[in-house]
Amino acid sequence: MAGHSKFKNIMYRKGAQDAKRAKLFTKLIRELTVAARAGGDDPAGNPRLRTAIAAARAANLPKDTLERAIRRGAGNDDGANYEEIRYEGYGPSGVALIVEALTDNRNRSAAEIRTAFNKHGGSLGETNSVSFQFERVGLVQYAVDKVAEAKIFEAALDAGAENVETDAALHEVTCTTEDFNVVCEALENAFGPPDSAGLVWKPKTTTSVDEGDAETLFRLIEVLEDNDDVQTVSANYEISDEAIAKLSA
Repeated sequence: MAGHSKFKNIMYRKGAQDAKRAKLFTKLIRELTVAARAGGDDPAGNPRLRTAIAAARAANLPKDTLERAIRRGAGNDDGANYEEIRYEGYGPSGVALIVEALTDNRNRSAAEIRTAFNKHGGSLGETNSVSFQFERVGLVQYAVDKVAEAKIFEAALDAGAENVETDAALHEVTCTTEDFNVVCEALENAFGPPDSAGLVWKPKTTTSVDEGDAETLFRLIEVLEDNDDVQTVSANYEISDEAIAKLSA
């Protein structure tokens, strides 16, 4: 019986890992498709596509799947026509959230995202209902073990970036949306492909979240990020170290 139970546990965990991997592949394929559609199928002239390819290879997306997604985006293959949509709303404690999605079914995505908000103490709003609380910027990230802080700061400054922030794990280079391609290419030439790069929503101000609402907020973000159509979730929350410690206990 013990061996049988262990086998079932292994199979369950493998199934969960396979499901998570499949969701990641779905998101990567959609990003490859949209990146190729937006900037062409030549990675040399399309920084967004180069970043998507690097992410797909890091996740071991099969080569034929990767190439098919690019062909589809460039109009050289039949397939789903993905649309970029932005959803905005409020979560627990009035935290503002922006959800960016790639979908082939606008009605399905809207219904699923609205349900996630409603079930976790939030409400989905109209377009531009919360975006004024954020700034659209370019973001390029490198792991700290890939490049020294002084070197990336100097290179980012020379390329026209606005800011560089470093924590224990990442260097984060921010720039205007207009300068994103130039900054991304300069850093890539200096240090190789980034760990991630793209246009993001950076909060202008933050909303304090108490311990009681923090867990619900994290669950809402988790549910949204787990949705196949959702690519990114941005939120302007701030939680005290004490509250985080209690949640982690």
